[in-house]
Amino acid sequence: FTVVQRLRGTVERLGGEVRFGARLIGLERENGALTAVRYVKGGEERRLTTAPGLDDGPEYTPDGKYIWFNSVRAGKMQIFRMTADGEQQTRMTFTQRNEWFPHISPDGQRVAYLSYGPEVDPGAHPPGKDVELHVMNIDGTGDRKLRSLFGGQGTLNVNSWAPDSARIAYVRYEE
Repeated sequence: FTVVQRLRGTVERLGGEVRFGARLIGLERENGALTAVRYVKGGEERRLTTAPGLDDGPEYTPDGKYIWFNSVRAGKMQIFRMTADGEQQTRMTFTQRNEWFPHISPDGQRVAYLSYGPEVDPGAHPPGKDVELHVMNIDGTGDRKLRSLFGGQGTLNVNSWAPDSARIAYVRYEE
């Protein structure tokens, strides 16, 4: 997958890598786990997640301190957060639904994500489904459904918050 980071108002696409100052960080998925941390001056890649099952959709917070991601380690796909070094992996959603694609607002205060019903395979994020768009506070509190819509794969795959964190763009399918 491709990770994108806004740098001084521009978007720099690096085919799965993000530049943070002097560091070059790669996030890759191998056997369902997230592998990361490759520095410009060399160094070894280091696996960040080790739980069984699929971990996917990683995204750094704007300050670079945390990585948010979704994982099936809880049975259903749920939203998790970990420190950028892979420590303190914390479950942030506790639902019977399947939660995908956490995207952090530019001001670092809120997280938007896509919610599939419990009938959807936790390892899939198919198109053409009734889904919900949710937003919660960065600490996991205040979760609320913004909208129910017909969508799925492609509805909220990439971070699409407005630069002022006041709006979010998404794709709604036509039935």
